Amino acid sequence: MAEAVISFFPSAKTAIGPPIQDGFYYDFELPRALEEGDLLDIEEKMKNILQKKYAFLSQTVSREEAHELFADQPYKLEILNDLPEGETITIYTVDCFTDLCRGPHVENTEQIQPQAFRLLSVAGAYWRGDERNTMLQRIYATAWENKEQLDIHLARLKEVAKRDHRVLGKVLDLFSIHDESGPGLVYWHPKGGRIRTIIEDFWRKEHYKNGYELLYTPHTGKSWLWQQSGHLDYYSENMYPPMQMDRMDYYIKPMNCPFHIMIYKTKTRSYHELPLRWGELGTVYRYERSGVLHGLFRVRGFTQDDAHIFCTPAQVYDEIVEVLRFSLSIWNAFGFSDITAYLATRPTKSVGKGERWDTATKALEKALTSQNIPFQIDEGGGAFYGPKIDLKIKDVLQREWQMTTIQFDFNLPERFQMTFVDADGKEKQPYMIHRALLGSFERFLGILIEHYAGAFPLWLAPVQVAIIPVAQPFFSYASSIKDVLQSEELRVFLDLGNDRMGAKIRKARLERIPLQIIVGEQEQSTNTVSYRDRQNKQHTNISVDLFIDLLKEKIMHKEVL
Repeated sequence: MAEAVISFFPSAKTAIGPPIQDGFYYDFELPRALEEGDLLDIEEKMKNILQKKYAFLSQTVSREEAHELFADQPYKLEILNDLPEGETITIYTVDCFTDLCRGPHVENTEQIQPQAFRLLSVAGAYWRGDERNTMLQRIYATAWENKEQLDIHLARLKEVAKRDHRVLGKVLDLFSIHDESGPGLVYWHPKGGRIRTIIEDFWRKEHYKNGYELLYTPHTGKSWLWQQSGHLDYYSENMYPPMQMDRMDYYIKPMNCPFHIMIYKTKTRSYHELPLRWGELGTVYRYERSGVLHGLFRVRGFTQDDAHIFCTPAQVYDEIVEVLRFSLSIWNAFGFSDITAYLATRPTKSVGKGERWDTATKALEKALTSQNIPFQIDEGGGAFYGPKIDLKIKDVLQREWQMTTIQFDFNLPERFQMTFVDADGKEKQPYMIHRALLGSFERFLGILIEHYAGAFPLWLAPVQVAIIPVAQPFFSYASSIKDVLQSEELRVFLDLGNDRMGAKIRKARLERIPLQIIVGEQEQSTNTVSYRDRQNKQHTNISVDLFIDLLKEKIMHKEVL
């Protein structure tokens, strides 16, 4: 593809072109913006190149040779300059194009099927994701072994586009993001706010049932707090700059953990008190580069369903088992059952005593086995401060999302000198476990929107029932039904507009309202309702009480209509 682009734009500057899931992209600095027709021309040129059997030739070169070879390519030179001394530098040449590349590649172009790839789109991308750098043009492509696989993937992409949460969020009036007042910051509209409130209420109720206490902590803290926690040393590029008050620096919080530790340290803790399970729906702020912001999936302000567990060594295994059980019950409630775990072990650079790492890692592995959760070992993939379990869910399109995290931390208890008095009367350091179930509420709601294509289950739907009278004489009866349903805490919309009944039904279906009650002369005379469900199945002359019972049953069991 790069060779084809350069054939049309000889002055092009090439940046990076890595493989990604289902394809690849390549970034270019070009003399003009690419248009849709350009992609078709580039694709045709690529197919012409593939008709000839050009070999992919690898060569190891010196740093000096590489600088000379890419003298007119500033992005390649920057990459070269960042390579450590002694690093092996390899280039690949195919036909008349040479690139800085580790490889490997297929042997020759004949092994690539001309009908098995497609150029998908062009997007702006700052060099190295930094908005202070040049804006490049990124060409996205997908590549497969044969045309059949490509066709399946393209059909899947169409379905993904139909479910795009950014589009549905606007169509269903759920949320908005206003770059002019702050990119990456989410505004929840009434319907989106309703869904979020339902989820938060469910989250709080389940946490209380499972032995958690809920905390509320400040949004900002003195620089001392973040220095003590290590955030200013290791995470400052992802934090907002400080605010000055009383000649002191305050930072808006990127995480909740230091605040929970401050509460822990308000008094001497005994082993009798442990475990402590503390949860918080804490809104945090992290500075993400503007080039990576993406709807609800990548934002700068979000609410995290955060929790921290402080326990003794003897309690570690039971706590992990309980968190896993709790996590699975939550995911089942939202309709996700295809879950895979990844156990991340100790990296080369880490803190904490070896026996603590061993105890924690064994507890994680044993807990996964006890809950019959399939898992893979992510060797060396743990954080420097402790091993972890990541649970990944698959949505209806079989996309995998990393969600629940259960993370040991041997760093913060040491930094903050956390202790508890054990049975022998001696002060000891507790185990600290970070735990997030849903992660970012914003990201989770984006996933939910796409998983259900905006057609939320009845228990989550912002409007559960639309009441549609067939004509003006039945407005009063329809209003009385609305009052009864609302008194039963059902979420109802009464359509008294001037549109015809068919148009009102279509509108309710487009808004993904699960049920539509139709009210006419027969329903009014018999004091009943008739309703349509999402399968467009008609249910006639049901008593209002029975209708309410049916809905409450489905809501209680969190059924997916």
